[in-house]
Amino acid sequence: MYDARERALLGWVDAVTNIAQTGAPDADYEALKAHFSNEEIAKITVAIGTINVWNRLAVSFRSQHPVDKVAKAA
Repeated sequence: MYDARERALLGWVDAVTNIAQTGAPDADYEALKAHFSNEEIAKITVAIGTINVWNRLAVSFRSQHPVDKVAKAA
């Protein structure tokens, strides 16, 4: 379903998101390097980190998505 580039990216997202368990394996990084430049890898990794921070803050502060609020109010 996904091509090699997409699988490498998804593997890196999973590795970085779960870094405490994965340690961001060299194999995942090498797979990413086969398809992305160093600059792209840096931007991808920062984006992953940023999204993970947003998710951690949202969960910590018990934030609700606006659509969920409307659905629960109905």
